[in-house]
Amino acid sequence: MPALDGLRTCAVALVVVYHVAPDLVPGGSVAVDLFFTLSGFVITRLLLAEYARTGGVALLPFYRRRWLRLVPALLVLCAVCAALSLTTSLWGFADSWRAAGVSALFLVNVVRATESGPYSDFTGPLAHTWSLGVEEQFYLLWPLVLLALLRYTRARTVLLCTAALCALPVLWRCALWAPDAAHRVYNGTDTRADQLLAGALVAVVLARLRADDPRLARLRTWAGRLAWPALGLLALVAWRVPVTADSGAWTAVWYTAGFLGVAVLSATVVAGLELRPGGWLSRLLSPAPLAWTGRHLSYGVYLWHYPVVRLLASLGMEDGRLPATVVLTLLLALLSHRLVEAPFLRRAHRPAVRRP
Repeated sequence: MPALDGLRTCAVALVVVYHVAPDLVPGGSVAVDLFFTLSGFVITRLLLAEYARTGGVALLPFYRRRWLRLVPALLVLCAVCAALSLTTSLWGFADSWRAAGVSALFLVNVVRATESGPYSDFTGPLAHTWSLGVEEQFYLLWPLVLLALLRYTRARTVLLCTAALCALPVLWRCALWAPDAAHRVYNGTDTRADQLLAGALVAVVLARLRADDPRLARLRTWAGRLAWPALGLLALVAWRVPVTADSGAWTAVWYTAGFLGVAVLSATVVAGLELRPGGWLSRLLSPAPLAWTGRHLSYGVYLWHYPVVRLLASLGMEDGRLPATVVLTLLLALLSHRLVEAPFLRRAHRPAVRRP
């Protein structure tokens, strides 16, 4: 869907600005929360479509496609960071060869979750790949859970169980919360799962409702009405709310219930775009350049932007760092798409050759 691809572009642009000039968007990390919900929706919709089409889910081909989509480009990034660590004296890449190994295994979020004080520089230029660890760990477990629900329960039970699973991380965060557990809550897959499951819940709801179901018409109406204010609230959070700052009681509220609130807002936006492809919001996010960038470059931009930020800082660049980061990141993302991601994606979607 072009509108969802355009939404990806807006989200990754917000992440870039947040990492270069956090004073402009102190709550810019909310874009990662939006990515979680969008990923949960897309992956679950693909799994449900395959189950409806074939009566099952081929798990090994699914994991193979995910591996080919995500890992080769990440390995190239890790190799570049390790090479800069071993061959230069740039402080932004000091000892990052260790971080490259952790990132390649999608374990950066686990490392960050174990740190109680300020983050160490152990993960260096690859610290942002903590979110990839959360997503990959979710991709590993959720298809197994969803397949079991689809095979052994009724459609309504699948819906209710998915909704119940959305609530569990909130209770778990409340049980875990303490000021020195902030990193554990922020980086844990178990503590962020409700944001991915919120997108999955939207996919399950839409899959259960037939085209002639009057409830679908009501859902389409309300999703279209609420998508605008939901997106506005997310923008307000990005502009005004210092999500990752230590703000005492406010931080406790945000790290327990706030994540679910953002997930609900994100799911509302996703549902509005899915159900109202001809609506004004969909049109706003669907221009070809915006959609093409989200579809083909958003992953590369996310991978490369933070190492670029560290590189420019190590070189002492102060003035013009934001435009320089944007230009260099887009160039590296284009190279990544053309030379790494696109060839492996063609392999991912190539039909398997069956032996007689």
